[in-house]
Amino acid sequence: MQDLFVWLTQSLSGAAWLALSASFIWGILSILLSPCHLSSIPLIIGFIDGQGIVTKKRAFTLAGLFSVGILLTIAVIGLITGLMGRIMGDVGKVGNYLVAAIFIVIGLHLLEIIQIPFLGMKNQPKIKGKGALAAFIIGLLFGLALGPCTFAFMAPMLGIAFNVASTRPVFAILLVLFYAIGHCSVIVLAGTFTSMVQKYLNWNEHSRGAVILKKVCGVLVILGGLYLIYTIH
Repeated sequence: MQDLFVWLTQSLSGAAWLALSASFIWGILSILLSPCHLSSIPLIIGFIDGQGIVTKKRAFTLAGLFSVGILLTIAVIGLITGLMGRIMGDVGKVGNYLVAAIFIVIGLHLLEIIQIPFLGMKNQPKIKGKGALAAFIIGLLFGLALGPCTFAFMAPMLGIAFNVASTRPVFAILLVLFYAIGHCSVIVLAGTFTSMVQKYLNWNEHSRGAVILKKVCGVLVILGGLYLIYTIH
């Protein structure tokens, strides 16, 4: 694993195609190897499963909006904290506690211990757009929690991008874009996969398997929130 990280870091300063490939792979690893990022997977799966039966296109859209919300928040936080002279993405203890609380509340919703109407789509056929808006907003909130964690992974790629921005601005933008695509691809794939499982097993929101999956995701999301609290210093 260490050799992989060394290769990726070296590749970021290599040929353009190799650097972009490394940035994309780095984006994927930022999800798979980070506990705080990995919690986005059960979150989006549980959310989509709670929407009832959804098409593959609908699942793709919801997961995509969730990912866009994450990236938008990360970009804004990075800019603001950078201008404030703080470590990029550091929203402070209060911000992290707030996001951890949001995780736990959403997890309790998935466990059906509490009900958050804004996140549910059952028996609400006339407001299908609500699910899309909820996915985007949850992504925005989730992005708050990923500040230091995200920029720790992005540091090597951002370092190269900043160094070449004045002479190769397009390449610098592509480095960040390929990282974002790699990062989002895991989330979007997981979300889209949910609808495929529903269709294959003929699930709806009341099916035993769907209910179990939703509750398992709820537990994992709560554990993600507790992990955030544990990591706050």
